[in-house]
Amino acid sequence: MATMPTQLRELASSLLVPEHPFASLPCLIELRPGAGGSEAALFAGDLLQMYQGLCKRQGFRCSLIKLDDSASGTAGSANEVQEAILEVDHPRAYDLLRCEAGVHRVQRVPATESKGRTHTSAVSVLVLPSFPEADNEEIGTADFDDPASDFYVNPQDVRTDVMRARGAGGQHVNTTDSAVRLTHTPSNTVVAVQDERSQHKNRQKAWRILRSRLAQARREAREEEKAQLRVSVVGIAKMGRGDKVRTYNWSQQRVTDHRSGITLHRLDNVLEGGPGLDQVMDSVKSWLRERGLEAIIADEEAAARDSKRTIP
Repeated sequence: MATMPTQLRELASSLLVPEHPFASLPCLIELRPGAGGSEAALFAGDLLQMYQGLCKRQGFRCSLIKLDDSASGTAGSANEVQEAILEVDHPRAYDLLRCEAGVHRVQRVPATESKGRTHTSAVSVLVLPSFPEADNEEIGTADFDDPASDFYVNPQDVRTDVMRARGAGGQHVNTTDSAVRLTHTPSNTVVAVQDERSQHKNRQKAWRILRSRLAQARREAREEEKAQLRVSVVGIAKMGRGDKVRTYNWSQQRVTDHRSGITLHRLDNVLEGGPGLDQVMDSVKSWLRERGLEAIIADEEAAARDSKRTIP
């Protein structure tokens, strides 16, 4: 692979690497601030605006299905975001945006920093497949009623709690039991939604998010199992959702993706969701295709060695 010309590698990757099972679906982009306190929450707001800008420029329909911009029950400042889930309702949005999953790191001087010191904060970006309602649409091979399917969730495994909504949000807050929390007991996955005034609508949103998280987790578990096998056999590693994938440096106006190695000094354009972001994403997609081709080659080589061992 290393000696193969770049254009030939690209062609081989596009022809041989199978399409991701969720590639044709819309997606959910989930943002959660990590280390860095309020500065991380502000950066989560910046990333949310970046993806909204990308969708607007590309003509993709998007909507916020969950936004928590409060801390300790009080409204956050400016674009401070504690958690956000953006739905990109466009065919193949998952295939377009799955390269954004991972930890995004920001290096800048916070507005509250009196000595001009640069701080480092991080935001976790999770890209999930978005599934249509099971009772009115088909999603290809997915089967919501098949226990062997990634998309199946046993209702008996899910505990539902309803409660009063909290925080800023209007007259319905703390007056009706509109907030819904779902807990998937086997995996301890929890989804809480209180954005709508209607408990029914919040319940629908919560189930969509829960189904997406569980399907993604099942898929990633299988991919991780394969990746660990490849590491043990041929030493090919895989970057996961917990790896640092990109750095945004304010003082240098620099964006660096640590997977593809691309560096752009067009920070403002990238954060606006402009063509600079397209350039970064395209480079990561090429990197993902090459890793996929390497994985195929590794699997074939491992299978060939196994077959030789079994020949008497």
